[in-house]
Amino acid sequence: MPSILAVDDSPSMRKMVAFTLTAAGYQVIEAVDGQDALEKAQAQAVDLVLADQNMPRLDGIGLTRKLRELPHFKTTPILILTTESSDQMKQAGRAAGATGWLVKPFDPKRLIEVIKKLVS
Repeated sequence: MPSILAVDDSPSMRKMVAFTLTAAGYQVIEAVDGQDALEKAQAQAVDLVLADQNMPRLDGIGLTRKLRELPHFKTTPILILTTESSDQMKQAGRAAGATGWLVKPFDPKRLIEVIKKLVS
C-alpha cells in the first residue's frame, strides 16, 4: 500500500485529505507543518508528499527545497495543495522542485487521479 505524507497546519484539512486518501487505499502519515513533515519524511519511507503552502515553521516551498536535498527524495513526487493560485507562486514551487500544484478547495476525485498517475 503506497504511503502519502499529508502536510497541513489545518486539522480539518488534514482530516479531509486523510479520509479521501485512506478511502482510495493509501496509507496516510499526517504532519502539522513543514518541519514536522521533514522529520517524519526522514524517519519513514513515503511514496508521495502532499503539502500545504502556507504553514508556520516551514512552508510548502521550503519543505520541497529541503526534501529535494535528501538523496531518497530526489525523485519522490511532491504536490503542493494550497489556496495560492498565482503564477508567481506556482513558478516558485516548480523552481523548488514541486511535481505539481493543486488549488484548494480540492476535488477528491481529481486529487486521487493525479496521485494515481504519480504513484504506480
